[in-house]
Amino acid sequence: MLIDIHTHKTNQNESKCILNLHANFEKMSSLNYYSMGIHPWYIDASNVQDELSKMKIASHQKNVLAIGECGLDRICETPFKLQESIFLAQLLWANEIAKPIIVHCVRAFREAMVVFKMSNNIMPVVFHGFNNNISIANDLLSAGFYLSFGKALFNPAMESVFSKIPSDKIFLETDDADYSIEDMYKKAAQIKNTSIEQLSLQIMQNSKTVFKTNFN
Repeated sequence: MLIDIHTHKTNQNESKCILNLHANFEKMSSLNYYSMGIHPWYIDASNVQDELSKMKIASHQKNVLAIGECGLDRICETPFKLQESIFLAQLLWANEIAKPIIVHCVRAFREAMVVFKMSNNIMPVVFHGFNNNISIANDLLSAGFYLSFGKALFNPAMESVFSKIPSDKIFLETDDADYSIEDMYKKAAQIKNTSIEQLSLQIMQNSKTVFKTNFN
């Protein structure tokens, strides 16, 4: 089984992926697994509290496996202080309902760590779409976090980083890329010098640990 822990595409095998929602939380289907959260790109100060309320109501459902993607982004137009407050609110909520967190972070890893400390977070955390250097990766791993990799694996500079990440701390994803999850597993197995079957077994175990589901 190939598990895609973060995608915006609905045309995949429904039982093997976590479909992300950043709006219209009430429109989720009972047939899918979901993550849901307020993405920093889409924070609107005029209605964000209403959106948070809607997300909180919907996220109680058993097929909502994680809160997010939420986080911080230095290159989007949303005021950074507002991003931090909404990120913190979602970390607190994830801890209240005991669900893991999927994080979007662009050029704000240090600031994200500060928000995590403010939240007293005890839930598993996955930094999705990881595309940074080994120093940042090690900082996140030292904090106990997981890293999810997508299309960046096809960038030669990321191969060296990915090869050094412990297999019990990785996930794979398609996000909104044109690649399939099969493409991701094939590339990841090649970099790790292992088989797709062995890699899929490890990621299945990682998924059980973080998302508390067998994806059956």
